[in-house]
Amino acid sequence: MTVPLDRHRLVELQVSAERASQLRRVVAAQLLRWSLELHTRPVCRALDELLTNVHRHAGGDDRCVVELRWTGRRVTVSVADHSARMPRLLPAGGGLSRVMALSDSWGTCRTASGKVVWFTRYAQAPRTAGLRPDVPLPGARAYRRTPLAASV
Repeated sequence: MTVPLDRHRLVELQVSAERASQLRRVVAAQLLRWSLELHTRPVCRALDELLTNVHRHAGGDDRCVVELRWTGRRVTVSVADHSARMPRLLPAGGGLSRVMALSDSWGTCRTASGKVVWFTRYAQAPRTAGLRPDVPLPGARAYRRTPLAASV
């Protein structure tokens, strides 16, 4: 499936605390642009976990590429780095367990130069209801004014 260019964002960065906060603002702005602001917090929290893993486990090479794409139904966030060390889901929780809890699906994939870790969230654009006043039904006023017959 081809994703329109206005639904795709690619950022290459050196992971640090300052850069991670800048990237959160970029992701939040992009989600707002797509009218998906309700997904900002969970997407940014899950992305923080992936960036933290790059910073902790990439072995000194903190460079990564973050890709954000929206198909109209799902938001996919992926982080590619140059470390061949694959992430593990720990039974104690945290890390990828948090990503799993904040997303609908997630996974990892080896690449020629390292790996990619990704997650998706169902995120359909909100539909706006037309703002039009309710028109009373014909005869509704007459019906309301008619007294009820007393039952004997």
